[in-house]
Amino acid sequence: MSQGSVMDPNELKAALSSGLMSFPVTDFDAAGDFNPAGYRARLEWLMPYGATALFAAGGTGEFFSLATDEYSSVIGTAVETCKGKVPIIAGTGCGTRQAIAYAKEAERLGAAGLLVLPHYLVEADVEGISRHVAAICKSVKIGVIVYNRGVCRLGPDVLESLAAQCPNLVGFKDGIGDLELMVAVRRRMGDRFAYLGGLPTAEFFAAPYKAMGVPVYSSAVFNFIPKTAVQFYRAIASDDAGTANRLLDEFFMPYSRIRNRRAGYAVSIVKAGVDLVGHSAGPVRTPLLDCTAEERAALKALIEKLGSQ
Repeated sequence: MSQGSVMDPNELKAALSSGLMSFPVTDFDAAGDFNPAGYRARLEWLMPYGATALFAAGGTGEFFSLATDEYSSVIGTAVETCKGKVPIIAGTGCGTRQAIAYAKEAERLGAAGLLVLPHYLVEADVEGISRHVAAICKSVKIGVIVYNRGVCRLGPDVLESLAAQCPNLVGFKDGIGDLELMVAVRRRMGDRFAYLGGLPTAEFFAAPYKAMGVPVYSSAVFNFIPKTAVQFYRAIASDDAGTANRLLDEFFMPYSRIRNRRAGYAVSIVKAGVDLVGHSAGPVRTPLLDCTAEERAALKALIEKLGSQ
C-alpha cells in the first residue's frame, strides 16, 4: 500500500495540541471479516468534518479483536485513504514483543504516530510498564502517545523518566479520570507532552479537563454525529456554556444511560449509531455484544432530535 507522508514526532505533537480527534470504528461485513471498502468510505465521509487526527485500530476500532493480517489491512487502508489530509495514529498493544511488531508495521505502512493501548490483562509493577512503553518507543522513529487507562497507570515520576529516555514519546492520553493525578502529570511535565482527554464519552469531562490545561480530547460520537461532535467541541473551546450544557442535557446524558447498560457498550453503541445514520460498520466482535432493538430505538430517537448531523 502507499506510504503516508513522514511526520516528525514534534510535528505530531503540534498536531495533537489542538482540535477534535476521533477513533473510527472498524468495518466488518456480515460474516464478521474486515471490510476495507466500507472502512475507506467511512474515512472519506468523516475527513471533511475537520478532525485533526484519526486513530486507526484504537479501542473503538476493536483493536483487541484484530488478527495480525487484519491489523495491517486496517492501518494500510487508513493511511492510504487519508494521506496528505489527516494524520493516522495507529493503536498498538498486547505484550511487549507483539506491541513492537505492530508498532514497526504501522511505521512501515506510513502511520504518523502510535497510541500505546493498555497491555494485555496482567497487572504489572509500574517499572515493568515503564520498560514496556520505553521498548515500544525505542523500536520506532515516529511519535508515540501513551494511554493511561485500565492496568496502565503512570504517574509524573515515571513519565518524567520515560520522557528523558524517549524523545519520540510526545503525547499523554488520560482514560482514568483521576483529576489529582492528571493535574500532577500536567504540572510536572508542562509542555513536554501533548495532552488528550480519553475517558469514555469524553464530552462529559471536556470542560474540567480544559480548565486544567488539557483542551483536546477524542470523540467517539464523531463516528455518527460528526456535526454535533464538532459543535460541542467548539462550544467548549469558546466557553459557550449554554450550547455545551444544552447538548449534554439533550443528547449526552440520555446517551450515557444507554451506554452504561452493559459492559462494552462504549463500542457497541457507536456501531449502533453509525448504522442508524446510514453508515453501517457491521456487528461488533465477541466478547462484545451488539445493542438490543430497544436500545437502538432509544438511540435513534436521540439522534433524530438533533436534526442535521
